[in-house]
Amino acid sequence: MKRLAVYCGSATPADPRYMELAREVGSTLAQQGIGVVYGGGRLGLMGAIASSALEAGGEVIGVIPEALVRGEVANHDCQLTVVKTMHERKAAFTDLSDGFLVLPGGVGTMDELWEAVSWAQLGYHAKPVGILNALGFYDGLLAFNRHMAEVGFVRPAHQGIILAEAELSLLLERMRAHEPPRTIVAMDPTTL
Repeated sequence: MKRLAVYCGSATPADPRYMELAREVGSTLAQQGIGVVYGGGRLGLMGAIASSALEAGGEVIGVIPEALVRGEVANHDCQLTVVKTMHERKAAFTDLSDGFLVLPGGVGTMDELWEAVSWAQLGYHAKPVGILNALGFYDGLLAFNRHMAEVGFVRPAHQGIILAEAELSLLLERMRAHEPPRTIVAMDPTTL
């Protein structure tokens, strides 16, 4: 993995452990020679990941829509690409990265996560989707994903698309070993 799209919040939670986590992830990725592709802002977890990766000598590519340049205080310290729409932003994340790493975040992070998962099911990409479930932040989401599978809305072949670990080193190891699932378009339509 040369680069990972890192999805996380642009907010700064009251609990300082989230910002510490983001800084640790940014510096660890840089130390391992993994570039960061992220939302291009200076605020919150996003900004912490970018600044710590840059401080550790890592590659950081920010992709930000024109409409968010001022609101999210665009990070001009990294290689910054300004695009017109959120759709272009997410396409750039996919094109520039070898996988997706999800840290704690809000609605925007969820949008990016579920699109990465959905696109993996459909075969639009064959890249690993990893959730860093530090501090148990994603326990409820992972339980809901299991529930969707139990009810039958997530096919057995796709239940392993989301790779989740509480420790970054374990998650990166699993992401490196990722084998893409059989996509929906490759399945027999009569069994869907």
